[in-house]
Amino acid sequence: MRDLHWDGYLNARDLGGLRTPSSATGSTICGRVARGPRRELLTEAGWRDAQHWGLTSIVDLRCAYEIGAREGDPEVRPELIATVSVVNAPTEDQDDPEFRNVCFPILDSPEYWRHNWRILPDLVLGTLTAIASSRAGVLVHCSAGRDRTGMISALLLSNAGVGPADVVTDYAESVRAMAGMQSHAPTGDRQAGWGHDEVADWIARTAPIVEEIASDPNAAFAAIGAGPDVRTRLRRLLTE
Repeated sequence: MRDLHWDGYLNARDLGGLRTPSSATGSTICGRVARGPRRELLTEAGWRDAQHWGLTSIVDLRCAYEIGAREGDPEVRPELIATVSVVNAPTEDQDDPEFRNVCFPILDSPEYWRHNWRILPDLVLGTLTAIASSRAGVLVHCSAGRDRTGMISALLLSNAGVGPADVVTDYAESVRAMAGMQSHAPTGDRQAGWGHDEVADWIARTAPIVEEIASDPNAAFAAIGAGPDVRTRLRRLLTE
């Protein structure tokens, strides 16, 4: 039930349905937050699928220059998506010298997550605040829906009390879904040429990083500067 089959749209999942003691139902609530890749991949049928799911708003994690249709993207009538509000809340400033130097070599790895919120905490806080301010039915996406979206999803899930092992599984699903696929990111993506063996090796090597971060959400949110109000609103979005 967590996999979202929106036409034209790979690597889309509902963050609901994961076990957590924070919810009276025992799991995060479906239909509240979805994660995915660049929205320009959605066909008209895909937009209807998303709206049937309950899509009301989008928080786009990409830099402004990454946004927009590209060759091969489906044509969609503007009126079909006019009711969906879009907020651009990038997690990265790719012109920042330290971010470029430290993070560009590892942008496809959760190794960069802590560096992102150490170097650019205000941007990551802005992203989380935008999500916290969204109505239920929000899609969070970047280019591939794997790295930036993976980072934010890990924060959302761990803050909602989802166990580290389930956070790791959610991250790994995106690695598998996007292996061998073009991400349309502005930087090179070595995973676009990967097969099963490379994916398995990668997940084995990166799972401990995701698990460690998900095991201590307090440290992550403190480093980002996200206070109790933002954390409570994010938790309620997934659990109440």
